[in-house]
Amino acid sequence: MEKVITDGQLFVLKEKIEQAHRVVCVCHVSPDGDALGSTLGISAWMKRLGKECRVVVPNRFPDFLHWMPGVNEIIRYDKKKEEADILLRSADLIWVCDMNAPSRALEMESILTECMERSMGVAGGFMVMADHHLHPQEGFCNIQISQPEMCATCEVICHIMHQLGELSNMSVKEATCIYTGMMTDTGAFTYASNRSVVYECISTLLSCGIDKDKIYRNVFFTSTPNRMRLIGYLLYVKMEVIGGMNASLMTLTNQERKMLGVKNGDTEGIVNMPLQIQGMRLSAFISEDTEHVGFVKFSLRSVDDFPCNEMSARFFNGGGHKNASGGRLQCTIEEAIELYRKAVHEYRALLQG
Repeated sequence: MEKVITDGQLFVLKEKIEQAHRVVCVCHVSPDGDALGSTLGISAWMKRLGKECRVVVPNRFPDFLHWMPGVNEIIRYDKKKEEADILLRSADLIWVCDMNAPSRALEMESILTECMERSMGVAGGFMVMADHHLHPQEGFCNIQISQPEMCATCEVICHIMHQLGELSNMSVKEATCIYTGMMTDTGAFTYASNRSVVYECISTLLSCGIDKDKIYRNVFFTSTPNRMRLIGYLLYVKMEVIGGMNASLMTLTNQERKMLGVKNGDTEGIVNMPLQIQGMRLSAFISEDTEHVGFVKFSLRSVDDFPCNEMSARFFNGGGHKNASGGRLQCTIEEAIELYRKAVHEYRALLQG
């Protein structure tokens, strides 16, 4: 196991956990498996220690994650803003998970900034960031635990718990959530998971009694008939292989979502499929935002050393990891497609290499 926090920070964190009565866990907008795994895992841990703990997420999350332990107690900020604001303002301890800046929470940015300012002053409250994304915003939290080389925020949590002497006390619920986050953020350990310590973490989680096979089925084998039809439609009708560039593109409009009966989460993972094509280095899925009219979302996946996070930051107002990233822009889907083509052209040397 690895050391992710200094001895001085560890002493402070342990003290803050012991003293806290009301704890809140938050994550980024459109939570994925790692965001939910880390917040729900910490929530189960805090409850085991006798704390009052709630998870607040900015908006909806994929249907295929609704089986996770504790998910029924999640508060969605877009549904219960006033209740969430009260919880955050009264929290003794706030865990910020899988998020390196308050802007990543969109509508929650204002309340998180308020909590950040209060935690830095005399008003009380304490904020801890656990994350694995590049370039954390300086001063966002009292303690910032940022480990970009780790496969998932849930792996970061695993190491934090190890340093605090909590791994041997981990419950099945905690371990299930942590494993789910690590599994989903690595594509079932097919990328960003070559470090041997990743499997040390997995071994520890297995010893807690998790059913990793069931977790895999819950996440990857829960397709609806409409999702299967969507996959066929995207691959046969919408997928474009950009000639000579080892790059592909799929798009989806809200009109097509309605036509196909697409539900939240049905598109998850489809962006990875074109990477099965021999020689493919970059795959993009561009879709109209279902919650914000006039916005388009970008999801990028790559293999080997192609930096799709760099491309996302440069062209799509986004970021992420080298092989998995995303972005979001206010534009039409036609404009988004042209921008992607421009980005592919700019990176043609890397894509053709």
